[in-house]
Amino acid sequence: MFAVLKTGGKQYKVQAGDILRVEKLAADAGEKVQFNDVLMLGGDAPVVGAPFVAGAGVQAEVIEQIKGDKVIKFVKRRRKHSSKRTVGHRQKLTLVKITDILASGADKSGIKAATGSAPAGEAAPAAKPAKKAEAKAEAPATAAADDLTKLNGVGPAAAKKLVEAGIESFAALAALSDEQIAAIETVKVKPEWVEQAKELAKG
Repeated sequence: MFAVLKTGGKQYKVQAGDILRVEKLAADAGEKVQFNDVLMLGGDAPVVGAPFVAGAGVQAEVIEQIKGDKVIKFVKRRRKHSSKRTVGHRQKLTLVKITDILASGADKSGIKAATGSAPAGEAAPAAKPAKKAEAKAEAPATAAADDLTKLNGVGPAAAKKLVEAGIESFAALAALSDEQIAAIETVKVKPEWVEQAKELAKG
């Protein structure tokens, strides 16, 4: 009996006793995991899922956490101010041994589901929008929006980006601190804009 399972965005045809390298799983060596995304069961009576086979599962034992072969990425720009960069990468993988294939009752087996492990730095970019939203919330708002294109050097595109960052008036722009200006990613706020905004906000 064999099964076709899905994990880490890839599909694998496995049977009991197979050694498999899959995308890194959140499990330690010696721990048992269960793959619940089974696309097909083969044998005397094949079963094809839609898309998964209900109640089916593939159990495996984690052998060790490993790394794949090194992949070299080389970039070179052939121009007057040429540059080149070499970056190496080794994909994190998990080596598992398939121990059993369940045609039914996988949800009651009591073995934890095999889930991927996110890279350590993957959650970091989520902090940037929060910082941007914080700067947007701290910027003082006025009842009426001003025409920001009256500032020298601010065109319609820059004015739109300022509004997206929560700056809709001269007073809001004039009240920005250096930290808030640095947190704005949609547009680079120039010091002369702030000075002009202070004068225009006075009326």
